[in-house]
Amino acid sequence: MNLAGFVPLSLCDYPGRVAAVVFTQGCNFRCPWCHNGHLLPLAPDPATRVDEARVMTVLAERQSRLGGVVVTGGEPTLQADLPRFLGRLKALGLDVKLDTNGSHPEVLRRLLRERLVDYIAMDLKAPWDKYAVLTGGPCDVEAVQQSLRLVAASGLPHQFRTTRVDPLLTPRDYEQLSSQIPEGSSHAWQLFRPAYSRDPVLRAAAVVR
Repeated sequence: MNLAGFVPLSLCDYPGRVAAVVFTQGCNFRCPWCHNGHLLPLAPDPATRVDEARVMTVLAERQSRLGGVVVTGGEPTLQADLPRFLGRLKALGLDVKLDTNGSHPEVLRRLLRERLVDYIAMDLKAPWDKYAVLTGGPCDVEAVQQSLRLVAASGLPHQFRTTRVDPLLTPRDYEQLSSQIPEGSSHAWQLFRPAYSRDPVLRAAAVVR
């Protein structure tokens, strides 16, 4: 696994659980407001790369005090070793929460089939007709829609999440996006932090305010 960060203890990333958080390197989206820009490149950075063996050692030492592990990014489903890695976490008796942008439904389908995840948080960036703008380039919207349906029908605890990027989305957009949430699924609005945005224009807007 190409890991770029590790937080041994978190009280806010896995609902209702004391958890560790693992960050994967690489993302296929370039969302203008992203505040984890250092995680976007697919190539590993020797300066930030985290050794998988060390992570597993720490988790094994703390497994009795942890309720789970959050695997986030970047975009975890880009990692070819993801199923193997999640299997190692499950072997420790730890529940797994996966954060994903939903761009790889075939990976999600496998993880669900092999029961390698216990909670899924999936980002919904925008109304479908604005997805390319909010993800910073071409996007397979149909793939994201497939993932949305998979997550909603999984029977697992899950949540869809949207960052309220007011400079890029309108109240009408938020209304339309809300209508895309499957009935019975949880949806959370996340805080937009312009000062940390990948897009310098959005950062500049924060300074002006």
